[in-house]
Amino acid sequence: MADEYSLSDVLDRMYQNQLGLEAALMELTLLVEQQGFTDIGDNVRGALWGIGENAGHIKQGLARLKSKSRGN
Repeated sequence: MADEYSLSDVLDRMYQNQLGLEAALMELTLLVEQQGFTDIGDNVRGALWGIGENAGHIKQGLARLKSKSRGN
């Protein structure tokens, strides 16, 4: 039970939330672009690119944190 609230678990859940929000924003972006608002779509895609870049670093950091907590 204590593992549910460990730092690595909390950060992992935040990472999963980030991925979900990224997917939801992309769905909304596609809808906005279909309505002809390509400038808004471009702006959101730029922000999503940054989120995607950070996601790789977050995933690697989580893997290291989990590895250290297991004593490896």
